[in-house]
Amino acid sequence: MLMRTDPIRDLDRIAQQLLGTTAAGTWSRPNPMPLDAWREGDEFVVCFDLPGVSLDAIDVDVERNVLTVRAERRPTAIGEAKVEISERPLGVFSRQLFLGDTLDTENVMADYNAGVLTLCIPVAEKAKPRKVEITASGEKKAINA
Repeated sequence: MLMRTDPIRDLDRIAQQLLGTTAAGTWSRPNPMPLDAWREGDEFVVCFDLPGVSLDAIDVDVERNVLTVRAERRPTAIGEAKVEISERPLGVFSRQLFLGDTLDTENVMADYNAGVLTLCIPVAEKAKPRKVEITASGEKKAINA
């Protein structure tokens, strides 16, 4: 259902996860927008972890077969306080998924609850299994798709 088209980026991501470093050898933070994806019946479900992100700071776009999620984690107002430790990544984060032709990108549904963005993408009608009628007389019969 999801298609990966950039093997170099995948290798870099795996190296970062295993070594905790970037390609330049500097320490990196974990991916700020981890996701889980699975097929559930006639739809594909993708969940993004976006803790601390308000609903108005999330944007989901679909263009052709590319789904893009953008989110902005803004700093919390601390007034005159001095920050001692700041480990939570801030700023704008973006993640793209390349969707296969078997998904109906016209009917994507999104829900945001408790810091988790859940996208439900229906499987396209043309990709669903269908019965093929078999004739016994040797006649060829058209299949209604």
